Amino acid sequence: MKRILTGTMLCLALGGAIATPEPNEKDAIAMTEKSAAFMKAHGKDELIKRIAAKDPEFIQGSLYVDMRDLHSGIVLAHPVNASIVGKDLTDVPDASGKRYRREIIELAQKKGKGWVDYQYKNPSSGKIEPKTTYILRVDDVVLEAGIYKK
Repeated sequence: MKRILTGTMLCLALGGAIATPEPNEKDAIAMTEKSAAFMKAHGKDELIKRIAAKDPEFIQGSLYVDMRDLHSGIVLAHPVNASIVGKDLTDVPDASGKRYRREIIELAQKKGKGWVDYQYKNPSSGKIEPKTTYILRVDDVVLEAGIYKK
């Protein structure tokens, strides 16, 4: 009986680990594109509401989409840190001094999409870690979804 319970517990533990893998680049792109499609179908204001409400379509574990204004850099929606909504953090550097938000805006203005790398505090580990964010311009906003590099 003990062997069966141990085996069952191991299967449950492994099943949980397998069911929630860390997000990857494809996941970040997919979430950003899904957000863009939603915004085109339902409007910017509705997407802002859904992001703020932590709609599971736009936040899944450590992967989430946020939105900033293309011209001012002001954060329009953020599901994890509501205190930065309405703020322009464009020239606030990351832990290494890089003004990555400025790079996000410039990339969005010039190419419309792409990746930006920077250093950021991972809430899971509490440590500064390398992060990469996929950005996608939609009209006058930038949609962003980032992942921590392992």
